[in-house]
Amino acid sequence: MKVDTAVVLAGGLGTRLRPLTEDIPKAMVMIKGRPLLEWIIEWLRGNGVKQIVLGVAYLKEKIIKYFGNGEAFGVNIKYSIHSVDGGTGEGFRLAISRCIDTDVFFAMNGDQFTNLNLSDVAEFHLKHNAIATIVVTNPQCPYGHIQVNERDAIGFMEKPPCLNAFTNTGIYVFNRKILQYLPEKADIEKTTFPMLARERQLKVYPFQGFFVTVNTYKDLVVAEQELGKRVER
Repeated sequence: MKVDTAVVLAGGLGTRLRPLTEDIPKAMVMIKGRPLLEWIIEWLRGNGVKQIVLGVAYLKEKIIKYFGNGEAFGVNIKYSIHSVDGGTGEGFRLAISRCIDTDVFFAMNGDQFTNLNLSDVAEFHLKHNAIATIVVTNPQCPYGHIQVNERDAIGFMEKPPCLNAFTNTGIYVFNRKILQYLPEKADIEKTTFPMLARERQLKVYPFQGFFVTVNTYKDLVVAEQELGKRVER
């Protein structure tokens, strides 16, 4: 079964990116001369996703005007409008109930850069027949590590990945049954996922490739640097 549909939430305020997001939504912040969301749509298209539903809220008109129906970007785009304070629960619930008629589809928060292969994630999800699969990765430790032998420092590691911990990438595969678990308003990380975990209906797909979430100006700089390296190759 090929999964070619994705719901992308692009309605956030992007408060940690201000003043860049005073007059534009976070999804339209420029990275290497193109909006963040355009890079994500290009990645989705490269992974065979041609049907995209954008959940929009804050300054939604600027996103709709730029992307239109998606034809110029090689995809088909529909829009679902939700409230700014409705959380990911409202955003996903409205987008899915209004625009999704397939049983299995990708879903994501819409602020990530990654080289994740979505076909692999879809295959994993379908194999395990769960309501939701969450892609996780090892987070970067914010501190440098010192390697110690008794009382001697023998080496240094600059902010290595935390190999004994996983963090949510904000990239998922959902079965349409997830609608039964989505709240009116709230974040799915605090409501939907704990319920699914208790029922053993939330699977985890570990990923160790390139991944950056753009929340702060520092993240923006890292994303630009990484994209620059990949474009040059």
